[in-house]
Amino acid sequence: MKIKKKIIKNYFIQQLLALFTVVYIKLVALTSSIIIKNIESPQFYWKNNKPFILAFWHSQLMMISYCWNSESKINILASGHSDGRFGAIVGKYFKLNNIPTSSNEKTISLKPVFTLLKNSQCIGITPDGPRGPNQKVSEGIIKISRVTQVPIIPIGFASSKYKKLKSWDSFLITKPFSKCAFVWGETITIPKNCTDSQIEEYKNILEKELNVCLEKAKIETNA
Repeated sequence: MKIKKKIIKNYFIQQLLALFTVVYIKLVALTSSIIIKNIESPQFYWKNNKPFILAFWHSQLMMISYCWNSESKINILASGHSDGRFGAIVGKYFKLNNIPTSSNEKTISLKPVFTLLKNSQCIGITPDGPRGPNQKVSEGIIKISRVTQVPIIPIGFASSKYKKLKSWDSFLITKPFSKCAFVWGETITIPKNCTDSQIEEYKNILEKELNVCLEKAKIETNA
């Protein structure tokens, strides 16, 4: 197992795997139909060059760039682990720009996040990442929104043909010739005077909205 991990972390192996992943994702997109619902939610911010925080479950990362109808990139808050570095290699071929963080989720440096949001750039966060628990919102995204006063817009993704990996997040591998659907949710604004005790309420609100978006996407694809 240790040898396997060392091989996967090898720079050249990562590059090769990343290239294969890029080709596969592009093949899926080329052979599949992709519909996007409720795109009015983010369009206001795109048109007016205003930032927002894109929230989606970690398992839906593979196809996330295809929800983006803007010339700007999605700045994804990523893990400092090898999987985060792998994501950065893949992301450069799409509209994804990884923001590396500490391997310890509790010691994330938020300076680059604040800088990007201040410069009217959008941030993408998987609120259950990088290590779970699966589909449970952590308080980090709520606190970032509260401090910066940048709203959160959730999104859900589903596909008709897929494979779920046996990972902590049940990562979704969409198969070619699928029917794919993105469903944008309602904008969530966190008040600046939101207390620590109220953060739990907003975590539940975001979690519920993410799951509503996911269920709607599943209906669109008959998943």
